[in-house]
Amino acid sequence: MNKIISNYKNIINEIKSYEKEFYESVKNIDLVAVSKTFPAEKIELILNLGHRVFGENRVQEAAEKWPILKKNFDNVELHLIGPLQSNKAKTALEIFDVIQTLDREKIVLKIKEFKENDEQKKVHKFFIQVNTGNEQQKAGIEPDKLIDFVSWCKNDVNLEISGLMCIPPINEPSAKHFKILSSLAKKSSLKFLSMGMSNDFKEAIEFGATHVRVGSGIFGKRDQ
Repeated sequence: MNKIISNYKNIINEIKSYEKEFYESVKNIDLVAVSKTFPAEKIELILNLGHRVFGENRVQEAAEKWPILKKNFDNVELHLIGPLQSNKAKTALEIFDVIQTLDREKIVLKIKEFKENDEQKKVHKFFIQVNTGNEQQKAGIEPDKLIDFVSWCKNDVNLEISGLMCIPPINEPSAKHFKILSSLAKKSSLKFLSMGMSNDFKEAIEFGATHVRVGSGIFGKRDQ
């Protein structure tokens, strides 16, 4: 069996196992297969298995790969999990179905502007990225500003927020940050939690993840 296919099946089985371990009922956690830097032929291996939820970090790279893949495979849900610059917002909305990395007013207003002028009325989901470790070099809104930001998005801009996303600091236990994000989601009455990657998605599921982002665990080591 191809290594990517076997990796994918193993991850799916692990997710199901952790669901049973931590919850009385199946949560149907979404596996976001992170395909950044990987070519279309590798992505097609799991598209052919029926998987439809993928994540990309860069708008330009996604614009080069995914229009053809989406044309050939129905019902793909593509998530932007990397930073979004305002000058790429329009392209991002055309390519992606879910934007997981909203973190500032400027980008929210730009998205709102493009959505109001979108004749196709494409439906999107939007997550806010939270900088749970308050790291200066990392994107994401500070935890103590989140509730006001969610309220502003919903009430002032009329942009519905579906969930939260975080990337824990590499030098701290991930579980600490998953707990923070889970608590913030409850306080903000948000349904979805995108947290956990190849090395810590078990802990993320324990703390209520609805989406886990796995790349190298499926596709192998990246060249860049």
